[in-house]
Amino acid sequence: MIDRRKNEVLDLSFQFALDIIEVYKHLKNSNEYVMSKQLLRSGTSIGANINEAQAALTKKEFISKMSISLKESWETRYWLELLVKSKYLSDYKKKFQIQKDIESIISMLTKIIKSSQNNL
Repeated sequence: MIDRRKNEVLDLSFQFALDIIEVYKHLKNSNEYVMSKQLLRSGTSIGANINEAQAALTKKEFISKMSISLKESWETRYWLELLVKSKYLSDYKKKFQIQKDIESIISMLTKIIKSSQNNL
């Protein structure tokens, strides 16, 4: 399991959720409601599942929760890419940073899951 004292993926996913809420508000102000809601759901559930994984009773449960978080990360990356390519985020100043952050989260989660599976 992950040490809670200094947990980079947990901290990054929490900040990322706050950034996703900001993007959601921006999109609502632009009258975009469908994709923004999908992004909000998937983007905030990443950290929620990582947080749940901290309370896992078994290594298998931990891997399962982290895997759900990874799937939500991929979905979030999809919605972000779609929103950028469709120009809904053309005037959003932090769009490149949020895309960089989701790639970092995906990379961290992939490494954590692989490492946990190898130690099972």
